[in-house]
Amino acid sequence: MARKSATAPDDETYVERIVDIDVREEMQGAFLEYAVSVIHSRALPDARDGLKPVQRRILFSMNEMGLRPDRGHVKSSRVVGDVMGKYHPHGDTAIYDALVRMAQPFTMRLPLVDGHGNFGSLDDGPAASRYTEARPAPAALLMTTGLDEETVPFVPNYDDQLLQPEVLPAAFPNLLVNGASGIAVGMATNMAPHNLVEVIGAARHLIANPSCSLDDLMKFVPGPDLPAGGRIVGLDGIRDAYLTGRGSFRTRATTRIEKTSPRRMGIVVTELPYLVGPEKVIEKLKDAVQSKKLQGIADVKDLTDRKHGLRLVIEVKNGFNPEAVLEQLYKLTPMEESFSINNVALVGGQPRTLGLKDLLRVYVDFRTDVVRRRTEYRLGKRKDRLHLVEGLLVAILDIDEVIQVIRSSDDGNTAKARLMDVFDLSDPQATYILDLQLRRLTKFSRIELETEKTDLERQIEELEAILGDEKLLLRTVSTELADVAKAHGTPRRTVLLESAGVPATTSTPLEVADDPCWVLLSSTGLMARTTGADPIPADGSRSKHDALIGAVRTTARGEVGLVTSRGRLVRLSALELPTLPPTNGAPSLSGGAPLAAYVDLPAGEEPLTIVGLGTDGSGIALGTAQGVVKRVTTDYPGRPEFELVSLKDGDEVVGAVELQSGDEDLVFITSDAQLLRFGAAAVRPQGRAAGGVAGIKLGSGARVTFFGAVPQGADAVVVTSSGSSGALPGTEPGSIKATPYSEYPAKGRATGGVRCHRFLKGEDTLVLAWAGPVPARASGANGVALELPEPTGRRDGSGTPAPAAIARIAGPPR
Repeated sequence: MARKSATAPDDETYVERIVDIDVREEMQGAFLEYAVSVIHSRALPDARDGLKPVQRRILFSMNEMGLRPDRGHVKSSRVVGDVMGKYHPHGDTAIYDALVRMAQPFTMRLPLVDGHGNFGSLDDGPAASRYTEARPAPAALLMTTGLDEETVPFVPNYDDQLLQPEVLPAAFPNLLVNGASGIAVGMATNMAPHNLVEVIGAARHLIANPSCSLDDLMKFVPGPDLPAGGRIVGLDGIRDAYLTGRGSFRTRATTRIEKTSPRRMGIVVTELPYLVGPEKVIEKLKDAVQSKKLQGIADVKDLTDRKHGLRLVIEVKNGFNPEAVLEQLYKLTPMEESFSINNVALVGGQPRTLGLKDLLRVYVDFRTDVVRRRTEYRLGKRKDRLHLVEGLLVAILDIDEVIQVIRSSDDGNTAKARLMDVFDLSDPQATYILDLQLRRLTKFSRIELETEKTDLERQIEELEAILGDEKLLLRTVSTELADVAKAHGTPRRTVLLESAGVPATTSTPLEVADDPCWVLLSSTGLMARTTGADPIPADGSRSKHDALIGAVRTTARGEVGLVTSRGRLVRLSALELPTLPPTNGAPSLSGGAPLAAYVDLPAGEEPLTIVGLGTDGSGIALGTAQGVVKRVTTDYPGRPEFELVSLKDGDEVVGAVELQSGDEDLVFITSDAQLLRFGAAAVRPQGRAAGGVAGIKLGSGARVTFFGAVPQGADAVVVTSSGSSGALPGTEPGSIKATPYSEYPAKGRATGGVRCHRFLKGEDTLVLAWAGPVPARASGANGVALELPEPTGRRDGSGTPAPAAIARIAGPPR
């Protein structure tokens, strides 16, 4: 290839000159220069202070601008402009990006910049530099303290007009504490953050024991400590990285499984892997759900805020094991990430891959050199000051003669020469005396100078001792590191877990097994299911609180039906119900969820009981307030809800019961204290559209208070409670009576029945009645259990005063 160059002065003929060059050599040379520039000036950190050039220049520029942690913030654009104009001419974007990173607490384990404003998040970038403000963080002072004491060499800036530090003094191992990442030409670095206290502990141990092993150091630094916390699973890769400089480990989100709503369990995420944001997790989760790779997810909500921090709620569908779903999330989303360690840093200007001991050794050697240079600087300054103090003391002792020499001199140079000759002073001493203010020539000033001389001599002795004893020098370095750890150390955030290092697999069944269980409904409207087919306690209770008005045998993936006062049946899935934990005896139903969480009933429609939806029984028997009875066939439709009976205007269902054999007695009890029992066989099963048949003949103004069923030959009881029709329901205890069921004779369907309760003075109605197998259990409106009298009363006798108003009565499940 030929390169053409020419010069063409105004008064000369155009001259052409062609230079032949080798394209290969030209490209190799240019690429090599570019690669070296990227490696040294941009991408890789220095192993001594752990900073890239742009980061170092930002901290140095902020120090030169007089910014401090205890002073006000300044516009970030002002800092960026100062850095770009003086030290880093590579564009404001690169400088601001580096400034932002040093201010992000989720990126840096010990932030070096205190940012004010929107400095971004794991999912969003920061605001423009003109909108944000910055100042050095307290840790930044540890990086720059000592710059004015010749602790590090200075080099010219890009245009040779200013000087900048080649490296910062770095009072703590910043490279290990904050980590680093960068891509150079042909190489890259990726270093994990660590805990400041642990790293300093390892560095101090290395100072005290230079020949210590890697295992000794790992007792202090067991693994990385990530800013966002989380968990590290598997430590083998970490040891490899600490030994060779290369390795990897897996980070997992911190999660817990809890009930997120009355109907669902959920996975709550409080910490995510390093540099993973919640929006990234949500995006991957939605993609996996849409592609059918991830099952069992009902919803995901990001409830993160500044007060409570990260809170990502992942709701799990009913019927799926949350533990198995969590394993899928680890496998298919960034809730589990792999971090590859590549400890590449500049040592002596050359890129090297370093293990943990190498990194600590480079830093300790550097810090030792910094302390030595600082000590030499301080020693020189104190010696210079002592020299001046000694000369000043000589002048004060012979102050009259000093004044006479100065007054008799023609000019300053002559006075300085005469002082040096008469009092045997050096040039700096004579100059200092000539510049002395007269107010210093007092007796008190002499005492101060003598005290200062003594202090200077003591300090010089201490500094010379440090320089003269390598062990004392190293002890000074170790002590200063301990002070830094005490002032700026924080507890470990990341949990380290031993593991074989294999990816998470679905070892737990994803879906809940269709095991037998019971579905329960309490008198206060709580629903739940048991974990197995264990029998319900004989008294029908799950605790000393509340009574069961419905208990159905089914399976975990089965359905039950809720019967309402409007004659409707609403399907409910057992999977959606909370599971009562297994206990010895009768666990409490307080772990159930309100019925309103599963079905929204219109105003005026009340839940009555729950029934099974199997086809092997004898159907459902219903009784209405107007005395109608109906047996419903078991050909239930597959719809979520449907009608069981056609009601007349003003009528409603007061009782429903699932018949087991079809030989049960059906029982009506009316408000005017009439009881009628007859065999269920007297009622022919009807389709759902039918309106039923006459069940009991009602007296004038009477209505049905109770309808139920009693198995043939069962030991049963009838409980009745009387009161005044003018009183508000639940306000008066009334009179209560319990009578053996056998006291009441059976009669034909559609007859008037027999009297079951005698009203006392002031009583005119039955406010509550119930008939069924013993033992019977009563509860108040608040679910508190109430005692019932012994079933010894006559069938037409009156009751005894009740201790409190009874809301519901129930018997044992069948």
